[in-house]
Amino acid sequence: MPDLEEAAAVAAARTTAGAPSLDLARRNRLLNELSDADLTELLREATAPTLDLGTVLYEPGRPVTAVHFPLTGVISLVTDLGDLVVEAATVGNEGMSGISVFLGAQAPTERANVQVGGRAIAIGADAFDRGAASVDGPLYAIMRRYTQILFTQLARNTACNRVHTVEQRAARWLLATADRMDTPTFGLTQHFLAQMLAVRRASVSRIASTFAAQGCIRYTRGTLTILDRAQLRTHACSCYQAVRDATDRALAAGSTPAS
Repeated sequence: MPDLEEAAAVAAARTTAGAPSLDLARRNRLLNELSDADLTELLREATAPTLDLGTVLYEPGRPVTAVHFPLTGVISLVTDLGDLVVEAATVGNEGMSGISVFLGAQAPTERANVQVGGRAIAIGADAFDRGAASVDGPLYAIMRRYTQILFTQLARNTACNRVHTVEQRAARWLLATADRMDTPTFGLTQHFLAQMLAVRRASVSRIASTFAAQGCIRYTRGTLTILDRAQLRTHACSCYQAVRDATDRALAAGSTPAS
């Protein structure tokens, strides 16, 4: 069947030609742990889409079709309670969305929303599963460490939502988002932040006004800029630094120079 063979060859050529560069992919801290050879192999079937704010990457109860490694965007993993949406964890350039693929689950229990638009490395679930299949392989080892990072964040978020004030949680959220974006300026609506913190929009508006009055942030037309990071940190709870330190330790545990 020469026509099918030719079509397959053309498709393969397009995939190779369109594969993201190593330099681009290494902006994600997990992918940066892979050697050049291993990363090149993983990227053969990858793309680098721009993810728009509010895009739903997958829904609970439905198989994940692709995993995403954020480069500049940020993804929220949320639980929908019907009348309320609660953020369970956040994924930036330190991680990936679609952990259920690695864990072998048939479908996720959470929804993945793009909370801040940006670029990501996207890999089909089947291709990623093949890459992580070997328990002795480098990707498998990296994903084990990231699973621990994610569990640490989930546990800390549970406690944080229970005992810390909305102001503390908002400051923590803004700082963590800036870390994941590698920039103090990012797009954000008060409605979206209120949804992530599971509070009324009026509460977020009041807190944003307080932070702005103290020179911590500037917020105009859906764009937020952190002006005084040190001052904003005085408002954040200890969870911010705890999760950041745990993430750095887990990633450093297996770090080797890429080659």
